[in-house]
Amino acid sequence: MMLIFELAIILLASKIAGDISAKLGQPSVLGKLLIGIVLGPTVLGVVTNTEILHEISQIGVILLMFIAGLETDTEEFKRTGKASAYVGAFGLVVPFSLGFLAGIVLGLPQIESLFLGLLLSATSVSISVQALKEMGKLKSREGTTILGAAVIDDIVVIIALAFIMSFAGGEVNLGIVVLKKVVFFAVAILLAWKAVPWVLKKFAPMRVSEAVISAALIICFVYAYFAEYTGVAAIIGAYIAGVAISLTEYKHEVFEKVETISYSIFVPVFFTSIGVTAELIGITKNVGLIVTLSILAILTKLVGSAIGAKLAGFDRWNSLGVGAAMVSRGEVALIIAAIGLESNLLSKDLFAVIVIVVLITTIVTPPLMKVFFNKAKNEKQTAGN
Repeated sequence: MMLIFELAIILLASKIAGDISAKLGQPSVLGKLLIGIVLGPTVLGVVTNTEILHEISQIGVILLMFIAGLETDTEEFKRTGKASAYVGAFGLVVPFSLGFLAGIVLGLPQIESLFLGLLLSATSVSISVQALKEMGKLKSREGTTILGAAVIDDIVVIIALAFIMSFAGGEVNLGIVVLKKVVFFAVAILLAWKAVPWVLKKFAPMRVSEAVISAALIICFVYAYFAEYTGVAAIIGAYIAGVAISLTEYKHEVFEKVETISYSIFVPVFFTSIGVTAELIGITKNVGLIVTLSILAILTKLVGSAIGAKLAGFDRWNSLGVGAAMVSRGEVALIIAAIGLESNLLSKDLFAVIVIVVLITTIVTPPLMKVFFNKAKNEKQTAGN
């Protein structure tokens, strides 16, 4: 029964915190992230990071990215392919290079320094997606570029992880890792083209309630599962499933009802649970390292991705807005950090530091996006007058 009570607390607190954040001129997601810290073990301790709560939050992030896929303009997606490649490439090279150098300066062995660079290269745009939705930019050229760059980053980082692990003595076959990625995307695209519309049409005439929505969720979860199984993040699989359904006649029906389901319970739990997982007690001895790595993590992704966006033709403020959206490392970096801990590529102390750094990058992303995209909007309005 404790879980039911915790869910009630999370839903109440996240909605109130989100509303306060919005009234203060910030994205509501910022309030939801911060209230998680307050509810968690660091402050009040009324919500604990249980396995069940974690699984519910995972459903939340999968549904969030599924909705982003449903809202994607595929024609715009095609047009922003080059821009996504630039943003993704520079958003990887800059953090990786400077992260590696930071590891060397910290006295880490070369292989561990490479791993630190890889950690700082990771991107998770699940938080950025919500901020883009609130600013009405998810379907814009900037929003589509960000989502495309995130897909590129995920593929490259996972392949690079396998490469580093093979050097570290882990039982990793790089060829198999790459092959699994290729197979996933080939099958995912083929199913999106043929199987997804067929499944929805078969479910539509069924004499049961919400058959089409159930079919859409089945497709979403199957895509997410096989993405995770092949080493691609589940959120990428969910996003591709959303894009596939967005090409069918059921797009609007699915979007409206899945959004209601998601934002009623699963998505608020996801946002709040990020703060709940943070245990800030006992980190004072590493404050200097946390501050240094946090600044490095924020600036390298922000500047690197912004350079890519600028080269792709975005103006100054929109380039920085795109860069800001790529700052959050989220669950992708946490998964990589956990692998590093298990493989002795990260010490326990450094792992704890990385967890806090990931949390900081996640919290600063929405307000940074708002600042830069608002600057771009104001500059455009001034130029038009």
